Amino acid sequence: MYVRQSTLQQVNDHQESTARQYALAGRAAEFGWPPERVQVIDDDLGKSGQSAEGRPGFQRLLAEIALDRVGLVLGLEVSRLARSCKDWHQPPEVCARFRVLLADADRLYDPTDYNDRLLLGLEGTMSEAELHVLRERLHEAKLNKARRGELLGRPPAGYVRLPTGEWAIDPDEQARATVMLVFDQFDRQPSAHALLRYLARHGVRMPVRPHCGATRGHLEWRRPNRTALLNLLRHPAHAGAYRYGHRQVDPRRKRAGRPHSGRRRNPLSECLAVLRDRVPAYIPWDRFEANQARLTANRSGPDTPGAPRPGAALLGGLIRCGRCGRRMQVHYGGAKSRPWYGCTRGITTYGEPVCQSLSAGCLDALVAEQVLAAVEPAALEASLAAVAGVERERGALARQWELRAERARYEADRQYHACEPENRLVARELERRWEQALADRRRLDDGNDRWQRAAPVRPTAADERAIRSLAADLPAVWHAPTTTPADRQRIARLLLEWVVVTVDRASERVAVEVHWLGGLVRSHVIARPVTRYECQADYPRLVERLGALCGEGLRAAAATARLNAEGVPHAAADEAAHGPDRDAVDGEGRAGPAVPVREHGRAGPGRVPADGPGPPARGVA
Repeated sequence: MYVRQSTLQQVNDHQESTARQYALAGRAAEFGWPPERVQVIDDDLGKSGQSAEGRPGFQRLLAEIALDRVGLVLGLEVSRLARSCKDWHQPPEVCARFRVLLADADRLYDPTDYNDRLLLGLEGTMSEAELHVLRERLHEAKLNKARRGELLGRPPAGYVRLPTGEWAIDPDEQARATVMLVFDQFDRQPSAHALLRYLARHGVRMPVRPHCGATRGHLEWRRPNRTALLNLLRHPAHAGAYRYGHRQVDPRRKRAGRPHSGRRRNPLSECLAVLRDRVPAYIPWDRFEANQARLTANRSGPDTPGAPRPGAALLGGLIRCGRCGRRMQVHYGGAKSRPWYGCTRGITTYGEPVCQSLSAGCLDALVAEQVLAAVEPAALEASLAAVAGVERERGALARQWELRAERARYEADRQYHACEPENRLVARELERRWEQALADRRRLDDGNDRWQRAAPVRPTAADERAIRSLAADLPAVWHAPTTTPADRQRIARLLLEWVVVTVDRASERVAVEVHWLGGLVRSHVIARPVTRYECQADYPRLVERLGALCGEGLRAAAATARLNAEGVPHAAADEAAHGPDRDAVDGEGRAGPAVPVREHGRAGPGRVPADGPGPPARGVA
């Protein structure tokens, strides 16, 4: 006798159906089987019949039939055995081979008889169709409720579920302050991983209300992790929006033995229902969209720049090749590990040679100059906003410590008052909890004292004047040791979309197209470092002039002085490796100032050739 119900909820609430199935033992007695020969298989209670996977009772039934130990199989109806034609046709086939009868509440079936086999097949088909109708009916009802924004599931961090089923902002003040701290700091940090490091560095815990277990609904404080932060930043409920259908099951990705596998996350545009202004919000909708754009841009892909890196290169992830259109990679090499950009995707993908490459110094100098010129009008407002931002950050962290200390005091007081005379039988355990609460309170007080000593002090009037004075000298702030490469990269990404470069292999000139956010495109020409003087565009003119000076009988020193006086750009290649400011060429093509050549010896170290780092070149004698 096979007994099954689809869900545990049906087992608990619909016990009459279970009783009817167990009562089939009386029908077996009517057919002549004694009670001790009736075996009940109820291992599949609470499991769906849409698949044979994960149903040990069904597998056990087939094994007993195949061992020729069964004469009659009883079930309330054929849908108890299977809801799929694939699984349903197997029991009649096995029963027919071993001459086993099938019976339900209506009649007795002989699988060896053609008419009974035909009837069993039709009933199995109708059982599968019934499951499809029931599933579609329930799905459409859920979808109709979701379109109204009323199908609310588990609330995200920072929300609680009311008895009416609606979501409300968490009444706990510390939980609300922690959620706002996460959003405020994500605006300051370059990536979600940097935000995680910030929270761990300051000992901030995340509020969690478990949805199951003994502590269901109670507020707990756990260590922040990457998954929890991403779920909080991506959930549109914090911006007041309701969504449904963001996680759907792909049957092709399901794995045997893992019932929760095959789920995929849909973007907000592909959800079945998205309704704005349906729940209380922490942040406005435009700020939520900006956060999603940042999370998408931080992914390293063909069309996204990726998160800012700690390297010295300014344009990592933003530079594209003007020849093939691929994104160029950042490389570090040479004695001083100077960065250079190279289009090396063809090497790893197709085994092709390097498309083009150039030193990062000259290109970064040009882009930095353009970026500083663009942000100069807003420098004063940015400095004042920075002062206010530091003050807000300090206040938020101080508030976190105050709330944590207040919660520790409440917990210590609660444990103290619990240890009353009427609780003398459990006083020892209550005293131990009280001592633990006092130890936690002392630890929080010590941590708060350490933070107060290490936290930046409030800026004074003199500090504010110093910050305003720095706003007039943005290059000094840009090149300051306290300004990290990640800070420079983030500023560049706020203004630039792409930088397209095309290297002229026959000369030192590089065509640069700066694509600004908003659609503006500016073209520039710069001079890159080269390894040999003959790689310069003005090399024929230099050779011709040197020949004329030698024909006049001038020695090296006199010839050098004459070239300097005439302004012949004879040393651009030699001085290119010493700094990007000396080899830059402005948009009109005017070369930088000429520098005297060396009469003897090698040129400066650290050459970066057109196709990557290489040996230094000799000077001109």
